[in-house]
Amino acid sequence: MSRRVITLTTDFGHGSAYVAAMKGVILSINPEAALVDISHDIPPQDIRRAALVLADVCDRFPAETIHVAVVDPGVGSARRIIYMHLGTQHYIAPDNGLLSALVVRRTPTKIVELAEPSFWLEPVSPTFHGRDVMAPVAARLSLGLDPERLGVRRDEIVRLVWPEVKVSDRRIAGMVQSVDSFGNLITNITAEELAAIPAGIEVHVRCGEHETFGIFRTYSDQPPMTLIALVGSSGRLELAIVDDSAAAMLGESAGSEVTLSW
Repeated sequence: MSRRVITLTTDFGHGSAYVAAMKGVILSINPEAALVDISHDIPPQDIRRAALVLADVCDRFPAETIHVAVVDPGVGSARRIIYMHLGTQHYIAPDNGLLSALVVRRTPTKIVELAEPSFWLEPVSPTFHGRDVMAPVAARLSLGLDPERLGVRRDEIVRLVWPEVKVSDRRIAGMVQSVDSFGNLITNITAEELAAIPAGIEVHVRCGEHETFGIFRTYSDQPPMTLIALVGSSGRLELAIVDDSAAAMLGESAGSEVTLSW
């Protein structure tokens, strides 16, 4: 048997019986699989949010981990399900943009459309491909199945449009990309892009009608209930209210414009 790691990311909700069903299928095929839940609290049908979670987390796992992602509003339609190999990781997901944040700066080494029913459960429910297609395929890959046997090679995946950060002489313009479980506003502005700011200059950070000054190292650098800008663990600029929720206090959310000027 194989102790390969298989992760699950879904919008099924915490404690969902659907998650248990997928785990049961995987363990029935490979009882030694090491199952890890990345998140089952993706907002329902929020492909973009799930794509960002995968991009932030998956490279932290051991080489040869198999990541199964099921945020699938088009389940049962003509949308494809794909296997993708990228870097040292393996992915199985509907081809609806769910894997697109992973390939913004890197090129997959292999993409295969799942088209071989002999590796699926029978019968296949038209509303639960996570259980009947993706879970058994992941389990069989963990036992050494060659991905080439899964179906048809493809050259591309469906890509969502990810807004670009605009860096000019004295200004950086980006946006809130997601809101974490603490209510912190995570932007698409990276630490590398912040390097354009000259050393020793105070930066004016604005989000909607709210503003703060400076980029700090950690939350405790400012007193409670203060709006603060800092580079978070994702390597991107975030806006936080110390000891509270920036999303709730500011009324901002994904899509809100964020600008830095100096």
